[in-house]
Amino acid sequence: MRLPEVKFVDRDASTTPPAAGFGTPGYRAYVLNMLLLVYVLNFVDRGLLAVVARPLKAEIEISDTAWGLLTGFGFALLYTTAGIPIARLAETRNRVWIMAVCLAFWSLMTVASGLAADIAVGGFVISGFWVLLVCRIGVGLGEAGGTPPANSLIADYFPPRRRPAAIGYYAMGVTLGTLLANLVGGPVADWFGWRAAFLILGLPGVAVAVVLVLTTREPPRGYTDPPHMPRPAEVSLRDGWNELLSRPAYWWMTAGATIAAFCGYAIVSFQALYLQRSFDLTAGEAALQFSAPAAAAGALGTWLMGQTASALGERTPGAVAWLAAAGLLAAIPFYFLAFTASSLWVCAVSLSLAYFVKYGYIGAQFTITQGVVSMRVRATATAVLLFIVNLVGYGLGPLFAGIVSDASFARAQSQSVVAEGLTRSMCDAAQQQVTDASRLASTPPLGAELPALLAELPQPITAVQYGFCLEANASSTQFSMLLITSLYVLAALAFVASARRLRHDLQV
Repeated sequence: MRLPEVKFVDRDASTTPPAAGFGTPGYRAYVLNMLLLVYVLNFVDRGLLAVVARPLKAEIEISDTAWGLLTGFGFALLYTTAGIPIARLAETRNRVWIMAVCLAFWSLMTVASGLAADIAVGGFVISGFWVLLVCRIGVGLGEAGGTPPANSLIADYFPPRRRPAAIGYYAMGVTLGTLLANLVGGPVADWFGWRAAFLILGLPGVAVAVVLVLTTREPPRGYTDPPHMPRPAEVSLRDGWNELLSRPAYWWMTAGATIAAFCGYAIVSFQALYLQRSFDLTAGEAALQFSAPAAAAGALGTWLMGQTASALGERTPGAVAWLAAAGLLAAIPFYFLAFTASSLWVCAVSLSLAYFVKYGYIGAQFTITQGVVSMRVRATATAVLLFIVNLVGYGLGPLFAGIVSDASFARAQSQSVVAEGLTRSMCDAAQQQVTDASRLASTPPLGAELPALLAELPQPITAVQYGFCLEANASSTQFSMLLITSLYVLAALAFVASARRLRHDLQV
């Protein structure tokens, strides 16, 4: 299918002035909400894997390192490499169609993730882990076509003074998607299994893709930019790259966003595991009591940061970056409290406060990206940002967290006389077995019930070994989370450097 080409329209005296934006206020609000919905689905499908972490790991039998590969690098592989070519296509072709096609594809690949299982090919058996990894790579390929065109559309629908608020509103998709994945995916996984969660949350994206195409208009490029802004006939990839290289504020912001993503994706990928391992919760309990409230707080914080940045932007051009830096720094003590608390409510409140103050940097990264480059390079600038952020942040953050967690587990195992022969997957399976039995019986197994229950596992362990699993699983994940949290300091410093250059580099 050949996507329709989009012409560049120069504004004249009869054209709506840039202060008004494209379309009526009501229609602009509708389009922004449609783009938000697509972004929500983006993060529903992306974040669902972490929500169903323990039951999935228990069935597929993988280590924390392999889990980090699955949740991070597996997704980021094609998400990053396909992002720039798709964004270049979005510079000249219909952005709405590109988003719709990509949305339908990644939704179907999410459904396929729920069907992943061992496959026999001739005399070989392909593990369900590799099947699921291929599905996650497919999800990443589809989602590569979501964010760059959306940001370019927002820049043409909303004038410069309204963009921080609009992009901040759109950026809530990150936390709202995570919220929805937890609210629906967790309980579904508890009652119907983790596979059903992928089926139920994946299919709606196909219907949304159809509605998006039928109801969303493609605006003229550069419509809301001031009339004096140059409109070159064509910008080559080399010219676009050279323009990016001349914007230090963009690169400092990219560094800050990358480090923040490295930390954030690592924490999100292992947060549910930490909660379930430390407090003996089911996937649904961890999702509803902890992750969902935290995601809701993050959505509210992202929106408030966008509104504040818009209010301060005219007087302080670097405000959006200063606010992002402050939020990242403020999140550190809350995360430390959450990951060291022995009380459920202290952990839940601290986690929500960390999300509330931290996620404003997402709106900041997109606002800075759209503000420091010309209109013809906006989708490409967003794609370059996401390439770096997701390759390093999403690709390596969860993997690093898994490696650190497994190394800590191995260290504890080497110091224990009862842990010989244990593996991480055996411990996960044992905890899942006991949690499931507790939920069905409403009480934890006691006395002779626990050894009998552990003896039913495919790889039986003793009650003493189960005690080691409880301690080592929780402490190793905690160590990984605390180490990663400390890196937010570097992200905040990079946003400070971006703020100091932003007044000079802003184009609109």
